[in-house]
Amino acid sequence: MTPKELLFATLEHKPTPRAAWIPFAGVHSANLKGYTATEFLQDEDKMVECLLEVNRLFKPDGQCCIFDLQLEAEVLGCDLVWADDGPPSVASHPLACDEDDDPVVPCECTIPGPNDGRIPLVCRAMRRMKEAVGDTTALYGLITGPLTLASHLRGSDIFMDMFDDEDYVIDLMGFCNKVAMKMADYFIDAGMDVIAVVDPLISQISTGHFDQFAAEPFTALFDHIKSRGVYTSFFVCGDATRNIEQMCHTGCHSISVDENVNFKAAKAVCDKYNVSLGGNIPLTTVMLHGTQQDNMKYVVDLLDAQDNLDGMVVASGCDMPFAIPVENTIGCMHAVQNTESAREMVKDYVAVDDTADVELPDYEHLTKPLMEAFTLDPATCAACTYMAAAADEAKAFFGDAIDYRLYKYTIKEDIARTKKMGVPNLPSLYINGQLKFQSIIPSKEELEKAIREVM
Repeated sequence: MTPKELLFATLEHKPTPRAAWIPFAGVHSANLKGYTATEFLQDEDKMVECLLEVNRLFKPDGQCCIFDLQLEAEVLGCDLVWADDGPPSVASHPLACDEDDDPVVPCECTIPGPNDGRIPLVCRAMRRMKEAVGDTTALYGLITGPLTLASHLRGSDIFMDMFDDEDYVIDLMGFCNKVAMKMADYFIDAGMDVIAVVDPLISQISTGHFDQFAAEPFTALFDHIKSRGVYTSFFVCGDATRNIEQMCHTGCHSISVDENVNFKAAKAVCDKYNVSLGGNIPLTTVMLHGTQQDNMKYVVDLLDAQDNLDGMVVASGCDMPFAIPVENTIGCMHAVQNTESAREMVKDYVAVDDTADVELPDYEHLTKPLMEAFTLDPATCAACTYMAAAADEAKAFFGDAIDYRLYKYTIKEDIARTKKMGVPNLPSLYINGQLKFQSIIPSKEELEKAIREVM
């Protein structure tokens, strides 16, 4: 069984000799060859060079060719802020408007064409990867899901629209779904074996809103992709626990989750529908800041915790951070592909907690309300971007009447603070030390009301 065949069998939820292995190395690929993220994402030759290095070092069963949720947004008029050590982030929202303006759905002619923006560059790189490793490695084309793309275009107002202008959200989701279908077609034509629809914001909406706004477009999208004869994956970040079953109902072959989701519980749900489940090696505490032994132990424990390995993909929880030490990913690879050996190597290993000690605020004696946003990193996590945007807007509204702190789970001190606070999921928003919004982005009105209650 080749790695590619093993991955395909896993996506079909068939028994396999071991779990499948996918390191979602997006801009991390660039770091392997000494390039910046921006160089990697804008240069075809550098992209291929780096992706081939991922394939050589990490021996994946499946491999993504690009992890950039701003590719479509850039073509559709969003301004981007580029970074050396991460993917670009969206800096403007073409469909954002003043409160008195009526929102407008983009016209059909704005759907990205095959020669728009960086799309042709990415497709050329995909074709070259297909020729180089496509016989043995299953190649993933990652597209931006309709809800996240809608939020890029509309901004955080999309969450209030779900209450105030339901028809608009349905229309906008319909447009974004057409964009997703076109992007899927371009990537399939470029040789991709699996199309992963990456939609982090699915974790930030309720089950009711999923049924109302997401169920129909996602089902249609996966039907379209499957009609092209390739596999499908529903990729979500954040605490998507409440929507796992709804995601299974869309007809996707597989679901990918991060560390916010209890993998065993989610797998039990997915197994009922013969849907493969992938994840969920922690990106920062284990892959970025941990040791090689930490990574091996996490994977061994993850595998040992499952009732069965049918349909299981061991993978990074999301797009791998730029600066992950190479040996950590190799440790994960070894634990998947040589589990017995790895189990023996870490049987007596005890992780050392070297996170910095932090002092929490004296919440009982604050002079004014304190709002705290706990995030993975707003620059790289779409859900965190919009949670931080909601907090920024509230801070701008209240000004000096409130204090505001933003914490990132990529920083050791912030990791320690997050653990000490007992933050259950990222992103989450606290006011005066009390959890107010857990892995769900508040509307402007909801957040302002929560702040006023403690003023």
